[in-house]
Formats: sequence, structure tokens, C-alpha cells
Amino acid sequence: MTAADSSLTSSGDPLPDLVTIPDRFFNREQSWLAFNRRVLSEARRAEYPLLERLRFLSISGNNLDEFLMVRVAGLAGQVRRQIAEASIDGLSPPEQLAAIRAEVVRLETMQQDVWSELRPQLAEAGIEVIGEGGRHRLNAGQIAWLKDYFLERILPIITPQAIDPAHPFPFVSNGGMGLMMSLTRIADGASVMEMVLIPAALPRYIRIPAQAEGETPAYISIADVICHNAEALFPGFQVEGHGVFRVLRDSDIEIEEDAEDLVRYFRTAIQRRRRGSVIMLQLQGDFDRAAEQLLRDQLRLDHAIIIKSDGPIAMAGLSDIVDEKRAELKFAPYSPRYPERILEHDGDIFAAIREKDLVVHHPYESFEVVIDFLRQAAADPDVVAIKQTLYRAGKQSAIINALCAAAEAGKSVTAVVELKARFDEEQNLHWASQLENAGVQVIYGFVDWKTHAKISMVVRRESDSEGGETYRTYCHFGTGNYHPVTAKIYTDLSLFSCDPVLGRDASRVFNYITGYATPEVLEALVVSPLNMKSTLIELIGKEMSAAAMGKPAAIWVKLNSLVDPEIIDALYRASQWGVRIDLVVRGICCLKPGVAGLSENIRVKSIIGRFLEHGRIWAFAGGANLPNPRARVFISSADGMSRNLDRRVEVLVPIRNKTVHDQVLDQVMMANLLDTEQSWNLDADGTYARAELGEHPFNVHRYFMTNPSLSGRGAALGSGRKVPKLALRRGRS
Repeated sequence: MTAADSSLTSSGDPLPDLVTIPDRFFNREQSWLAFNRRVLSEARRAEYPLLERLRFLSISGNNLDEFLMVRVAGLAGQVRRQIAEASIDGLSPPEQLAAIRAEVVRLETMQQDVWSELRPQLAEAGIEVIGEGGRHRLNAGQIAWLKDYFLERILPIITPQAIDPAHPFPFVSNGGMGLMMSLTRIADGASVMEMVLIPAALPRYIRIPAQAEGETPAYISIADVICHNAEALFPGFQVEGHGVFRVLRDSDIEIEEDAEDLVRYFRTAIQRRRRGSVIMLQLQGDFDRAAEQLLRDQLRLDHAIIIKSDGPIAMAGLSDIVDEKRAELKFAPYSPRYPERILEHDGDIFAAIREKDLVVHHPYESFEVVIDFLRQAAADPDVVAIKQTLYRAGKQSAIINALCAAAEAGKSVTAVVELKARFDEEQNLHWASQLENAGVQVIYGFVDWKTHAKISMVVRRESDSEGGETYRTYCHFGTGNYHPVTAKIYTDLSLFSCDPVLGRDASRVFNYITGYATPEVLEALVVSPLNMKSTLIELIGKEMSAAAMGKPAAIWVKLNSLVDPEIIDALYRASQWGVRIDLVVRGICCLKPGVAGLSENIRVKSIIGRFLEHGRIWAFAGGANLPNPRARVFISSADGMSRNLDRRVEVLVPIRNKTVHDQVLDQVMMANLLDTEQSWNLDADGTYARAELGEHPFNVHRYFMTNPSLSGRGAALGSGRKVPKLALRRGRS
């Protein structure tokens, strides 16, 4: 039985055709906004250190910026081009845009409220933020220090421009912030309007060191620094009024079907992004009316959102204050563990993998394992070839250095660099150039599809059991990017294996990406856009068959987002057949849980906390209660979104080793389901509520910070501390 051909319930009653239930999906954009509200709620958790709460406010602001620049800009573009494509819940682009505008304004108001709560608490902790409605005013020492700072570090960089017929209105780039200043020339009383654009290279907040004994450091916005020193910027003028503004533009890059040279195309597309249509104008304080009208007229604010606020207009910039070196106001530092089993092999990663498969759970276990995997491959004279996918690698990447070193050592090195990684296109162009200069064969993959799979493959010359020569393939499959910075805060899984089946499949996948050679057979891996969606629907259907035969049937899933309507409908059908489904979806979820007759057997939770949940896991019970040794378990680079399943190259990797199977299912998935301290439960009406702590509060992040992993712990812990056995404390499988 499959999810598509079942029309009766397990009791024989007819099932309604799902297409006759048009309101069975949540709106994608509204679900994302609900996610960002959950992120913002972390800034109000009194038990968190103060600067960590400020960090969550900053993250919420940065998230909202990206949402506006991509998702809202895309909808505005559809409205301009009169595209009538409906959303998953049946709304037209104008209807979605109208609803989003109201929610964006609401979210921005919530951010300002949180800032109003945090600012006095920061002051009490000795971190004063001057201006923007704060009580504190500059003293003589601070004024003198800021004047020197302005003259030395700001004045040479900024360029004021008069706005009059002789000076065309300047271009304001994406993310651009500036001041509009109304001036009067003292000599003749003439009125002048000036614009001062604040370069992105300047910090959003300036730290003023303590100027006297007993005084604490203070912060002031870059815009306020310029205003305080207006007389140095405009000698002979008197400031009558000013206003701070910020502009966000459409930042999505559309791929032309006839793009012959992707590198050249993206170099020009990145330039176009900076000049995209304005999607939001933010105004701060009592903005001069004439200046506001001038901005409205010149920026062409067709379908743009306009927001006025008294507080900061770039919440992401508050990260400058988060960097204050106050350890007592931040989470206690956490040092990732290096897997004990690798240390038992004197750090030889290949020897540890040969012993048996290994999963490294980031950030609790060090990302250095992934880097060392490539470093050792680069230095090993028996390694003959390395193949690597690169979606995001960061600005200072040890991964790139290792690949370059391997190529310079004469090894065959191939890197699939994805140019379409949003907001990382420019960095990836830079890495591609550096890799090519070192002798790496750089491939850019498919024109229409992003290569989002996380695969690294090392081919090593070794001796076989008979003393002859053979080649062994070592593979790394990840749920996260090869990015050493995000690996410190994203929870992801890294599977290392020398299973020849996985090695052969990995080689076929690389040939598919680099040479368009569609594999005729894959022995274990499942790949989108070839067969991942159909395989997942088939696996869901098998659980329905088990339920039909009266066997235990259950599905556990952990994803960042769940949007694809075919996957959601398959899960609905499984629920109708009695399959127990638990979904841990951090962000967007368009599935409605707990709806009678549709999804009463589905529960959805979201986990938000110190670390960003990023791993993707699928588990299918296989005729017994979960967890069980026979369950089919997979990790993946793909989320449950149509773009991942239909328009990206992704991999779904089966877990074939018993210890790794136990770790992923009995430890990682179980801990996520047990969490109560950081979990939010999704209701059928689309609202999220914090989970009740219950008699046994459980924090998934704390658990993994204080307990070793199953597959990486090694024999060193065998006679001492064991990994606690986890079990569900509820009446569900």
C-alpha cells in the first residue's frame, strides 16, 4: 500500500479526498513569522544571561531582514508582474502581501518592546546605550572622546551630499542606512537638505571606553555620533532637524535559463542585487516631513513597507553590543569534545572509520574532526583522490586550505562549488578562484538546480587481506554545511563511513553532479530530485500498511522546515490510517496537526534555544514500537520543502551501522522528543505554546553538552560513565 492509493481507513470507512480540504495547510510566510516570534521570545527569558537575550533580539532582526529581502520581495515582484500564483493555502500574492505587512509591523513593534525592556537592564549591568530614548546623556569626557573618534575614523569615510537640482538624488544600496539633515546656512539663512550615507564598513554602534574612574563603558549609534558632530561635518550651518533611515531591497537572484557562463552571470547578478527594488523603508524618531516626502518620492516605494519607530532601525546591529567582553552576561563557554574513539587511534581518523562507522554530533563534538579528515587526506601519501561539495564554507575556511594543500601535493581534487548559495555567492566565487589557482578541479554543478548535498569522499590506496593493493573509499555525509563558524552553534550530524556500498553510491552522485550522468542504480543513497520524494512517500506508505495489519506503526522526523504538499498529504493519509507521527520542525511548518479526521495522530513541536537545530532525520518504525533496532533510519541534507525535493541535489543516507543507528534514533531523536525546556507545541489553529515542563524537565542541549555520544565515546568510557538510556515518558510509541 502507498500513501496515494489508499481510500479507506483501517476500519474500512471511506477517507475524504484530501483535495476537498483546501484549508489543510498553514501559510508558509505566516509560519515563518511565527518562527521568528519564537526566536524573539528567547530574548525575554529571564533565566538567560543578559547579553544572550540581546543576541536573540539581534538574530530576530537579522532574520526579519532576510525574510523581507527574499520572501516579501518575491511576493511584491509577483504583484508588480501580475502573477496570480496562489500559495499552498490558496492566497493570492496581493492577499499574502497584505497579511504579511500587518505581521511585519507587529513583529517590529515587538522587537522595539523587547529593546525597551533590555536597555535599562543593560544600564544596570554597566552597559549604557546612549540616545534612542535612553536616560543617559553624554558627559564632557565622552563628548571629547567621540569628537576625536569622529574626526579620525568617521569623517574621512563619509561623504555628505546636498540634495538640490545640481546634485541628483544619490543611490541608496541594499541595507543602506543614512541621515537626512535639514540645515540653515548661518551666513544668509538659506535652507539646505543634506544626505549622509553611512558606509556598511562602519560599526552600527560605537563603544565609548570609560573616561573616568568608576565610570562604565557606553555605546552610541553611529548615526548619533554623526549628529553630535554635525558642526564639524557642516561648518557654517545650523542643524534644524534630522532623521535616520534605512532601506532594504529585493535581494533574490533569479537564474536566467540561457545563462551560458555561471561565473560571469553571478558576478553581474550580485551587482544587480544591490540595486533591487525597495521592499522596506525604516524611519527613526521624529523624521523631518520634507525629508520623508523626498525619500518617498525618490526611492519609488511601490509595494514597499514603511515603518517608523523611536528605537533602533537595524536590530541586527545590536550584535556590536553583544560582543562586549562580559563573560558573566553570556552563556558559560562550551568546548566541543573530540570523539574519544578517534583519540584511541592516536588521532588517525581513517583507522577509526575502518573500525566501524562513526557519527559526530556538532556542536557538542568538534567540527575539527571534519577538517582533520581532509587535512589527513591531504598529507597522506596513500590518498589518491578527494571529492568535495561546498555550499557554504565561511570566510576563513580551513576546508578550503586543506583542499588546496591536497591539490598542491599532487592529489586529484574535485570541488563542487555552489554559486547559488544565497548571500554567499560572492564568497563562493572567491573560494572557487582560490581553489582553481591551487590546481583543484572546480565544478559548478547544474544551472537550474542547487547542489545542496553535503558529501566528502576520499579514495585511499591500501593493502588487501592477501597483501595486494586495493582502493578504499572513505565518505563523510553531513546534515550541515562545511562551515567552521556555524558548526559551533548549529546542531548537525556528520556520518563517517568506509562502507563500500556508500562509497560506490557517493561516486555515482559526484558523477551525476559533475557530468550529468544520471545513475542507473543507487544501492543505498536516495537522491533528489531523482527519487527522494517518491522514496519518502513509499516509506510512509509502508507504515500505513503496517497499521492496516494491526502492527505498531510510527514515524519520527526532525527537520528545519516542512512545506511540500505531497509529503504533508502523505503524512495526513498515514495519520488517518492510525500511524503515530512525531515531527520536530524548528521553523516553517505548513502541516496542521491535531485536526480531527485528518491529523489527530500527528504532533508537531519546535525547539528554540542556545543552539540552532539544523539536523535532518527520518525514522520509520517497521512494524514495532519506536525506537527499535529494525527501524529504518536516515539522515539528510534536505528539508521537507519542494525546493529541496524537486529543484536541488540532496542526499538521504540510510544508517546501516548498529551503534550509529542507536545513537541517531535512541539518543538524538529521543532527546529531541523528550525536551520540554526549549520546546514549543504547534496547535491546529497555527499557534505555538511553550511545552509544559512536567515532572521531569528535560533540556536537549544540556543533555548533549554533558553526555558523550554513543558512536564516538570509545572504550575509554566503557568501565566508567555510560550514556544514560533515554525513554519516552508518555503513552505513545
